[in-house]
Amino acid sequence: MKTHLSRREFVVGSLAAGFALAVMPVSGDTITTDSIGLVAGEVKIPVKGGEIPAYRAMPASGGPFPTVLVVHEIFGVHEHIKDICRRLAKQGYFAVAPLLFSREGDVSTMADTQQIMAKVVAKVPDQQVASDLDATEAWAKSTGKADTTKLGIVGFCWGGRQVWLYAAHNPSLKAGVAWYGPLVSVPSDLRPKNPLDLANQINVPILGLYGGEDMGIPVAQIEQMRAALKAAGKPSEIVIYPDAGHGFNADYRPSYNPQAARDGWKRMLAWFKARA
Repeated sequence: MKTHLSRREFVVGSLAAGFALAVMPVSGDTITTDSIGLVAGEVKIPVKGGEIPAYRAMPASGGPFPTVLVVHEIFGVHEHIKDICRRLAKQGYFAVAPLLFSREGDVSTMADTQQIMAKVVAKVPDQQVASDLDATEAWAKSTGKADTTKLGIVGFCWGGRQVWLYAAHNPSLKAGVAWYGPLVSVPSDLRPKNPLDLANQINVPILGLYGGEDMGIPVAQIEQMRAALKAAGKPSEIVIYPDAGHGFNADYRPSYNPQAARDGWKRMLAWFKARA
């Protein structure tokens, strides 16, 4: 007999088109990357108990390509995350963004950020995320187009936190980039460890990109993480943009900071090129 959890396990079977309702209307600064020269679109990732939708983009010819797992914000795999995948594919990567909230709810239709956090995000177990990312790596390898010996991960906000956690989970990673990922929160059964708790276990080189004016991630916490990584002798680096707030790479929102975003993107590509 199936449990309540398994009955609601895959409530989202396909990716939504466009942007999440909670971020509408989108900014005039929104970047749109075309798919010319790419193979791009929705795919299905086999995971424990079924499958989850994902967006994949890669060059149309050649391969296998170095691989980047793209971990979304609280708004799921909406148009911005799809565009991130296309931007990476234009740089020669096999980029794939799985919808890691597929079991918990459809955030694309929710207009209120607090509702998204309470009804969906708070119910997503960290262990499940790691398992789904493992499955995404395995699926990518199975396509024959992804070179997972050159595996990187990038995440934004909620996804940035998952980058730190996944770096402690998967030793086969070559590099990661965490954009403004929370470092400290109240532990729970579903979220038992913070990135700061795992600093001495993060053997994968991670580039952390943070805003000095981020009200949700105080500079003191960022400096605490930087100090913990240094004390543990870990090959990671943290950059703080003094004039940037949270979500400074989100070109579709008012939080967008073009200067910090462009510098962060440049640093990210160099970080992956040197390691993944």
